[in-house]
This record gives sequence, C-alpha cells and structure tokens, in this order.
Amino acid sequence: MSERQRVRFRPREDQYAWTFGGAAPVARLAPGTVLEVFTEDCFAGRVRSERDLVSEVCQMPFLNPQTGPFYVEGAEPGDTLALHFLSIEPARDWAASTTVPLFGALTATHLTALLHDPLPELVWIWELDRQARTCRFTARTGEASVDLPMEPMHGTVGVAPANLEVRSALVPDAFGGNMDTPEMRAGVTCYLGVNVEGALFSLGDGHARQGEGETCGVAVETAMNTVLVVDLLKGRPCPWPRLESDTHIISTGSARPLEAAFRIAQVDLIRWLGEDWGLDQMDAYQLVTQAVEAPLANVCDPNYTSVAKLRKDWLPPAQPMEGMHARLREVSAEGPV
Repeated sequence: MSERQRVRFRPREDQYAWTFGGAAPVARLAPGTVLEVFTEDCFAGRVRSERDLVSEVCQMPFLNPQTGPFYVEGAEPGDTLALHFLSIEPARDWAASTTVPLFGALTATHLTALLHDPLPELVWIWELDRQARTCRFTARTGEASVDLPMEPMHGTVGVAPANLEVRSALVPDAFGGNMDTPEMRAGVTCYLGVNVEGALFSLGDGHARQGEGETCGVAVETAMNTVLVVDLLKGRPCPWPRLESDTHIISTGSARPLEAAFRIAQVDLIRWLGEDWGLDQMDAYQLVTQAVEAPLANVCDPNYTSVAKLRKDWLPPAQPMEGMHARLREVSAEGPV
C-alpha cells in the first residue's frame, strides 16, 4: 500500500454535501488512491440523547450529510467508478435510532395519506462495544436489552446524477445515493456508472447495523471512519449500482412502487450475466429465477431499494467487471488499512 497515493479527509462542518450533484469537489483523486474519510451520522451528530428529537434538533433538508464529493481524475460518462471498502468502523461508542412522524414503512406518510395520527417521535440510544463487536438495544419501556452483532455499513454511496440533476442525499436512484443496503460493507466493491466528468462521488449515512428493509426508516446511526480504494473502469458502463463481494454479485434497483425496484434489480442481474458470463438472456432469466436472493434494502425512502444477489460459486468461472473486485481485494493483503 506504500506505493499507492493515500489521502485523508475529515470534513469541516461547513464542507458536508447535502445533495448528489450541485456541489463542488472537496478533493481530486487519481484512480488507485486509498482514501481515508470520516462521515457524520444522518443527523449530523445532533441526536445524542433520548431528549434530542429530530424535529427539534435537525432542520430539513439538512439530513444525511455526505463526505465529498470527490473528483476522480480521468472519469468520464460511460465509465464505471469502483469503490472497494477496506474498512468501515464506528467512530463513536454510541449510536442513535429514532421514529420520525410521517416517515417509515409502517405508518402514514405524505405519500401514503391515512387518517390516523402520526406515530410518536422517540429516540433510542444504542451502546456500541467496538471490541466485542456488538450493538446493545435497550427498551424504553421495561427492562429488556439485547446485544446484536455489529455489522457496519454505509447507507449512502453515490455519484453525481445524469442530465444536470441535483438530488437530495435522502434519495436513492440510478446514481446510487441513499440505497440503505446492508450489503454495502467492508470487503465489498461498489460499482457506479459515471454521469459527469470526474464522477463526483460522496458517501455517508453510517449504520452500525440495519435490518433488511430499514422498517422504521432509521438504522443504528453513527459516525464512521472508513478506508476505501477508488478506481476506474474505462469505457465500461454500469446502468444501476452493482456490488461484488467474495461470494456474490449483487444488483440494485431503486424506484416506487416496490415491484418496480424489484424488477430493475432482477433485470440488471440478468443483463450482468450476459455481459460477463455470456449467458443468453432467457437462460439467465431461468437461472436467476431459481438461484437469486432478493433482500429488501429500504422500504421507507423517497424511492425504495431492492437487491438481487447470486452466488458466484454457482456460476462458471469468469472475471466480472473485468476482474476489478479481485484486483482491489489484493490491496488488503498489502498492509494494514
């Protein structure tokens, strides 16, 4: 790793981005750079106790602060940005989760208008044991507490959108953004299609853990110290965000209604099998039908996100995305992150 450019960036409070697109880059990176960043939680660190209600300490639209954007040298529309996460580690020994009125999968929202009153606004503070790798849930009512495994991830990773769009950091779409998939963890490579010169990628929204679907709309939210490798696939488009782990290839789709997000992810996975494994579309359709896993990422954001994942050991030998994940995985062996 000593031969690679290494950049450390910790944003000042006035340097966070609140959108994808529309923000000036905070740094320029060469492909192959190892980037160390600090990301703030979705509340910008303002929810610190059960008394800190989001409606009182936060102000819309200033939620989900993003670290970035970063300009990647040589990135052009039609290329694919590859972000390989070497480590994602909580920067605090506590995290916050909340319910927010008119937000979440099991309550009325402004898009799902119902006559019942909003659910109460509550805060839970989670204790993080970074050595034991646990997150402690403590009930607000009664004496119950449960230790859950710590599984750090980034809810939000994305590039500037196409067509001069500027999108809120709360939104997931083809540019990535607030996908909220637990698949976005250390050891994984995220592929994002480049829409503008330099790609202009940002990340944030660290979760110490999150269940599939993010049902109440808020995970175990905390600040993160993250190390990733930034690389570039020239001339290789990527229409929707893809991820690759040592064991799976993963496509994502974000849209409303939920079945539209499901279809986007499934179609992209089928097309990926054609691109890198040479499968006929109908053969890929049949294989995906019988072998796919389809966890939900979020069913609460302005767009919902669905995931389609397939085990690599059920596929013929191949070099998906030109072998980028395998090459970047070797960086972990070059030395401590």
